[in-house]
Amino acid sequence: MRLTDLFAVTGVLPLASALPSWLPLSRRQAGSTITVDLSKTYQTIDGFGCSFAFQRANLITNMSDKTKQRALLDLLFNTTSGAGLSIIRNGIGSSPDSSSDHMNTFAPKDPGGPMATPQYQWDGKDSGQLWLTQEAYNTYGVRQIYGDAWSAPGYMKTNNNENNGGTLCGVTGTNCRSGDWRQAYADYLVQYVRYYAEAGVPVTRIGFLNEPEFSPGYASMNSNGAQAADFIKVLYAALETANLTSQVGISCCESEGWGNQVNMVNAIKSAGAENLLATVTSHTYTGGPNGPMNTRVPVWLSEQCDLQGQWTTAWYQGGGAGEGLTWANNIYNALVNSNISGYLYWEGVQWPSPNTNEKMIRVDQQSPYNYEVSKRVWAFANWSRFVRPGAIRISSSGGTGVKSAAFKNVDGSIAVVVISTGGSASNVSIKLNGANATEATGWVTDNTHNCEKINVTVSSGSVSGSVAARSITTFHIPAPPAPPAARSEMSRRGWRFV
Repeated sequence: MRLTDLFAVTGVLPLASALPSWLPLSRRQAGSTITVDLSKTYQTIDGFGCSFAFQRANLITNMSDKTKQRALLDLLFNTTSGAGLSIIRNGIGSSPDSSSDHMNTFAPKDPGGPMATPQYQWDGKDSGQLWLTQEAYNTYGVRQIYGDAWSAPGYMKTNNNENNGGTLCGVTGTNCRSGDWRQAYADYLVQYVRYYAEAGVPVTRIGFLNEPEFSPGYASMNSNGAQAADFIKVLYAALETANLTSQVGISCCESEGWGNQVNMVNAIKSAGAENLLATVTSHTYTGGPNGPMNTRVPVWLSEQCDLQGQWTTAWYQGGGAGEGLTWANNIYNALVNSNISGYLYWEGVQWPSPNTNEKMIRVDQQSPYNYEVSKRVWAFANWSRFVRPGAIRISSSGGTGVKSAAFKNVDGSIAVVVISTGGSASNVSIKLNGANATEATGWVTDNTHNCEKINVTVSSGSVSGSVAARSITTFHIPAPPAPPAARSEMSRRGWRFV
């Protein structure tokens, strides 16, 4: 039987590296045991995602080929055929125009000072991000919507420019002739939340900085931890006045690297503002985590990518920074070793230039809109499709030639993510302490598979399957059916309508 014939019959692709059927049964069943303990719990997972800032959303929003448009959305958000991403990070604009890849502000003109009535001009597009976010929210059920500003509008800053750093006027250490713009900036961010709400999309996180230690020639704003704490207090009060604190949480501070973010969090704690945060956010460009951050607030790695390597769609070719297996491991290290609650790649889509791995999908800007999918998409899929928002990480240990992470979802299902640590396939048996598996599925991504179903067996409450060489394999165990409840008097007598 040909491989294609087998797939047509079973819908399941066998792994090329699985042990051959002619081996004795005892040898085929031999393997290592991964023990999952539901009683040992760690952080709650908020989700996995990416950004569509700097007009990258327009690649999808403005696409005239609706078939390819839907295919791209499915690749990013579909929980059965794509990556199943569950967080969107949008850029809140600060530019007075939309030239190049600028994110236009809805307050382009100085109204005459921080106390003057703002002149808001909402275009209903938000650099293509609003339509894309509506699709993600309404069609795919994405519920974590994060709006993040790289800068305040230039007239609110010490350098009177959205670019090249500068600091928000009014925070500690500034003295601007134009006055104190903290309240005006907070009101601006609240208005952004309102615009999205009017479009049917509730924003759940709001950020006011991006890489505050960096002063590039594009939208940027400098801040130290004390200055961030100063503004957090003003922003929280503005959200409170607008009755939004139950919906929207403040995120801070999107540092270039972990070290600076640690320093900023320490300063925020010293200023008594840590309890006003919903999320601590950091990038990894100048250094990643080496352990959990000392904060009570959930931590996201909210932007990372491979900016240096040439574009690649490879899963594994030696461990390059852009390869899919590398990113499967990056996510593992973040969640297991640093208790990260949210993990986001930089751009979901981007045009071919620059020819780097800062995007997960490369999309041509012109018809016929050819696109190329990196294996990073599928590395995310093996996590995001099965580890859903609200999942709690639980203990996972054991196994030979593999490493694992386990999670209990809100619906009671369990996801066990297993990554091969070498060049050989491994048979594993997953034993659950605190539950018994009655059914399960397995899903593999490697050089030849993209989060595709494999055969697994369930016996005596344990799940067994093969983990291919240099793969990520996710075992999904549905919640066992609840025991029949004692029937009520009504159920015994049958239904009746009154």
